[in-house]
Amino acid sequence: MKLFFAGTLLVLALLSVVAWQISPKTVQDGKTQLVWASDDNPARREQIDLFNKEYPDCNLTLDPNNRGMEKVVVQSIAGVGPDLFDAGAGNLDLLIDSGIAWDVTDELKKNGVDVLATTWQGVQDISTREGRVYGIPSNAAANALLINKTIFDNAGVPYPNKSWTWEEFLPIAQKLTLRDEKGRAKQFGFLMDWWLYPQFIIQWGGRVYTEDGTRCVIDSPEAIAGMQFLHDLMYKYKVMPSPVEEAAMATQGGWGSGTITQFGEGSKIAMALAGRWWLCTLRNKDQFPNLKMTVAEAPHHNKRIFLAYGRATFINAQSPRREQALKFLLYMAGQGYNDLINDQADAVSPFKTFCYTDNFLVNPEFPEEDKNDVWREVIEVSVPNVVSPFVNAQAANRILTKQTDLIKNNQKPVADALRDAAREVNAEIQKTLAKNPELKKRYDALVAKQKEAN
Repeated sequence: MKLFFAGTLLVLALLSVVAWQISPKTVQDGKTQLVWASDDNPARREQIDLFNKEYPDCNLTLDPNNRGMEKVVVQSIAGVGPDLFDAGAGNLDLLIDSGIAWDVTDELKKNGVDVLATTWQGVQDISTREGRVYGIPSNAAANALLINKTIFDNAGVPYPNKSWTWEEFLPIAQKLTLRDEKGRAKQFGFLMDWWLYPQFIIQWGGRVYTEDGTRCVIDSPEAIAGMQFLHDLMYKYKVMPSPVEEAAMATQGGWGSGTITQFGEGSKIAMALAGRWWLCTLRNKDQFPNLKMTVAEAPHHNKRIFLAYGRATFINAQSPRREQALKFLLYMAGQGYNDLINDQADAVSPFKTFCYTDNFLVNPEFPEEDKNDVWREVIEVSVPNVVSPFVNAQAANRILTKQTDLIKNNQKPVADALRDAAREVNAEIQKTLAKNPELKKRYDALVAKQKEAN
């Protein structure tokens, strides 16, 4: 046993030496060196350049190859994690429980930043818990409807310009879906990324989890009805390409890789459910010379409500440079960063006030984007896709993806797939609770509270 502990200590010592050797220099050329783990979106470079200009005592660099949360946690515990990192919905509890996300509530307030009072409510759950702030939303997104003006004009159909329902949308999408004499699609009325399916669930009055996250309820009648309508857009009304139709068009050379490219091609898709961040790519006239587009509010069902999503940036609590890294969060709360987000169309500014300016409404470089107020209006009535703190987000997402993909591929009835999804996720919740007594206490307290309320 003594040999085992001695060997373990030796390995840990060696790992510490390696971690120290490969860790970035704290100061170089008089500047604090900071590393930000984020995606390799070209917009990041401009955001980094502006920060380094506003804070000349720092030199921020991008690490686009270090974005997995488990990897960030392990590296941070070992002392070689990034100073700042991005994460999406479903990761906050892991970051808090592992002690990696620095609680910056008090530090931000000292500097006059109140995240809960000034950011869009739909993206606050990404980085806040029970009134405490662990990061800042990097951007904020809610889906509107991109309109292919050429297709609408050729069909003599007016562009939608008001709040409307899926029932009103359907006949227009059907009119704009064209097929040849053999029934093969030449043009579709509608396109969307399948992972946006929760928008249909919430619009029909359902949800993926209960409000407190103790149970997956994606099998509720309301959730089933919303998913059934989405399935029907593809298989009953046939206004949206099925996976088989996408593959067939790809073999004919008429389909791009990914929904953005498919819409941007300019002659195959009339309408696409999309976030403003699509414009980062679609603005490229060299790639999409034939695209003429505008934007309209996305349809709704019983509730005029939309899905909010985005990223958040956190400071590694284990970083020896966390005080300097705080400058980046302060920068993200300032006008320079937020105006840049809006100008880049990297979704919209996470801080509401910067979306109520003349500059937000009209970008002189892209005058054809004349309805930016639509993006603001949809995020005003958007809600987050609630996740559960009682289950590993990746494990739950694997289950949900497996079952909803069966729906997408028409391999399983909607109701059966969602019932199996709820059953499997709830079983996963119980597995998680069995391994974590502290989490089980929290869960039991919420369940007891529910029983008292009933």
